[in-house]
Amino acid sequence: MFGKKYAAQMINRSAENDTDRRRFLKAAGLAGLGVVGATALGTLGGSPVSIRPSAAEGEGEVSDAAVLNFALNLEYLEAQFYSFAVYGAGLPDNLLDGSGDQGGVVGGHQVTFKSRTIRQYATEIASDERQHVEFLRKVLGDAKVAQPKIDLQNSFSAAAQAAGLVKAGEAFDAFANEENFLLAAYLFEDVGVTAYKGAAPLIQNKTYLEAAAGILAAEAYHAANIRSAMFEYDRDLTDASVKISDARDSLDGKKDLDQGIIDDKGNANIAPLDGDGIAFSRSPGQVLNIVYLNPKKVESGGFFPNGVNGDVKESDDN
Repeated sequence: MFGKKYAAQMINRSAENDTDRRRFLKAAGLAGLGVVGATALGTLGGSPVSIRPSAAEGEGEVSDAAVLNFALNLEYLEAQFYSFAVYGAGLPDNLLDGSGDQGGVVGGHQVTFKSRTIRQYATEIASDERQHVEFLRKVLGDAKVAQPKIDLQNSFSAAAQAAGLVKAGEAFDAFANEENFLLAAYLFEDVGVTAYKGAAPLIQNKTYLEAAAGILAAEAYHAANIRSAMFEYDRDLTDASVKISDARDSLDGKKDLDQGIIDDKGNANIAPLDGDGIAFSRSPGQVLNIVYLNPKKVESGGFFPNGVNGDVKESDDN
């Protein structure tokens, strides 16, 4: 059991101001601080916290739960991609339920890796992405969204056609070989990094912000790993990375922010940064433009044929 002094310290650590503290108490169902049971609070990295279930009336801000559920949709996508690539099967059923329409996965099969090193990379990332799903579902509790329908077949073909990697009407199997796997992983990982950075300012609770920063760091490690492997693997992959980068830029707005794994002189560009050495951000709407494969304001398409689950589901109009 937690005493008054310890509970007060927990609230101070997990809330930014008096308003957030009141939300914390309300969400945890606590009328006072006499005694707080361990089961009354969720745990995040060992520190008891509470999810902010919704934005306060009149604040006009998105809730922490909505931000984390938006991230959970993306983690479902990444985890399923790597799970199929490494194991030939997707996530177990007990990691798929929640609010909203639960969907299955179209496409996906095991990759025949030629390189032991790249297989190890893929296996480690598959484990990390599954842990991200498990973590976010645990933190969100009953507020978690279900996995929406995911397309790992037609979506990759459409993306590859848009990038000019294959001809119009030609299929692209992301799992056919090691090279295709790296290109597909590159498409996901860079988007994941910019998504978490763009969502960070929307998170109000500092404890959740720290956790999101931790996932952002993991995604950045993954992205750098994939970019490095592509640079070392084959020149054709470096050229293809520029085409994928241009395709992403055509979807998420008029600014030329995205970068391939080589610069204009053909040198390595493992970390896509601005002139100050800072990674760029994408808004949730811009991220959805890419995963929906549509530059317009829509609520479904591409990798999520029926859209994502949760409050944040509409892409931007670019």
